[in-house]
Amino acid sequence: MKFLVSQMAALVKSGQQKANTRLMIRFLFILLSFFAAFTVLFHFLMAYEGQTHSWITGLYWTLTVMSTLGFGDITFTSDPGRLFSIFVMLSGVVFMLIVLPFTFIQFFYAPWLEEQNKARAPRKVPETMSNHVILTFCDAVTLNLVEKLNQYGIRSVILVSDLQEALNLHETGLNVVLGELDDPETYLRLRVREAAMVVVMNDDVASTNIIFTIREVADKIPVITNADQEDSVDILDLAGSTHTYQFTKMLGQVLARRVMGVSMKANIIGNFDELLIAEAPAMHSALQGRTLAESRLRELTGVNVVGIWEQGRFQLPDPMTMIGASTVLVLAGSEAQLDTYDALMGATKLSKEHSGPVVVLGGGRVGMSVARTLTERGVDYRVVEKKTLRNTEDSRIIQGSAADLDILVLAGINETPSIIITTHDDDLNIFLTIYCRRLRPDVQIISRASLDRNINTLHRAGANLVMSFSSLFSTTILNLLNPHKLLMLSEGLNIFRSEPSPAIVGKPLREQKIRQSTGCSIIAIKRGEEMLLNPEPDTIVSKDDELILIGTAQAEKNFMEQYPAS
Repeated sequence: MKFLVSQMAALVKSGQQKANTRLMIRFLFILLSFFAAFTVLFHFLMAYEGQTHSWITGLYWTLTVMSTLGFGDITFTSDPGRLFSIFVMLSGVVFMLIVLPFTFIQFFYAPWLEEQNKARAPRKVPETMSNHVILTFCDAVTLNLVEKLNQYGIRSVILVSDLQEALNLHETGLNVVLGELDDPETYLRLRVREAAMVVVMNDDVASTNIIFTIREVADKIPVITNADQEDSVDILDLAGSTHTYQFTKMLGQVLARRVMGVSMKANIIGNFDELLIAEAPAMHSALQGRTLAESRLRELTGVNVVGIWEQGRFQLPDPMTMIGASTVLVLAGSEAQLDTYDALMGATKLSKEHSGPVVVLGGGRVGMSVARTLTERGVDYRVVEKKTLRNTEDSRIIQGSAADLDILVLAGINETPSIIITTHDDDLNIFLTIYCRRLRPDVQIISRASLDRNINTLHRAGANLVMSFSSLFSTTILNLLNPHKLLMLSEGLNIFRSEPSPAIVGKPLREQKIRQSTGCSIIAIKRGEEMLLNPEPDTIVSKDDELILIGTAQAEKNFMEQYPAS
């Protein structure tokens, strides 16, 4: 009873509920007026028929007729009396059975239920929370980031302005807070001053308001923002964004850097300090048809083959791994070592029949970013886009459907070494991947994925490499939280840093069996200012070392579980 009374009191206190309460009181006053009028008329008509009843009986008759109970113990015998009974009954149907329940639900029960739901949705984070990440937008990309943060033991909280969305997320176990995005008090309840970072992924206009609001209460907190438009970058920076990215542009650059269509030289795709990570195709090189042991790459160049791509699948190699025409080597080494590799293995050019322009399917923001990056690298390309683009005079842009064989032939699909599929529709990307793989079984196909659940499907469809927006976004945020701790080579394949577990310290690498038990491979050890590239099996790990490993997302998780840092 105390709980019910407190809820009623809270309901009546708010301004909107005060107005609803006044409307409810007015309706009840009108209904009571009907009761009184019908009771008076009941006495006049009963007197007209020669019957005498008390006022209590009149009110009793009015309520039984209006509620359609109609016991029948008191009835009129004349036509005027019965017409009056019909009118009272119809009035009761309208006012008591239709209007009254609707009014009660609309102005009383529904607001009370909403207040109950608001009480269930968290409005602030615990007073002890600190070094957490605040997210102001929730979609599939955000949820992927939350999962990654949880994997690294970083707490996060999602700010949501919609009550129902907040309740749905809260019920799934996510840490969510209900609040207005443009209210400084909201961010104080989120303990923004004690947070590690705020990530703003709203549209450009809303993001500007959010950042400006955050800066009212927290000047130094890092704010990471995505800009949909090029023109918005400066505005977001002026509003107070610490780092403003264009993730669609970045995705295009990442896709373009994976093209193997220039020569057989190693293509650098990332670095950890002086440790460079590169990919090199084996097609038409002296490596084709040999095992890794026979290639003597480490002996001749100093680089280490830390992985291989074979038909879109990543494998950790062993000395007897055969290098085929479709094999792409993942190499780790210094700049000098990779230069030695290029001098020895990269002189071979692609055959003439596979030396045409790179074909880019999709001329959206990602596709045009790919085109600009290829231009910077001096790589010829053709962009196929169904919609009319502004720069239609560019001969490298072909308007038409990518599903049209004549359009693909005009773009150079028969001569191209690589096809990059960049549309934002995963269904279309899968369709085009299957189609292009059927037309060119030997071509390199690089595809974009919008949703992580379609990554494996794209690989099965024939894509050699798949990169997704959400993984690029998550990796960028994690690198900002832990600089240079994670490098995403491809979807689900990472190079990451880790402190050595006590189980590893003081023992040579050959005794660890890390690769067999976790699926990860140690490719470097940072010891003070020195970087031990491709350490020998007899290398002993000390507690102050920093390990650099390569592995899939699952292998990385296995390593962290089996070899936790002290």
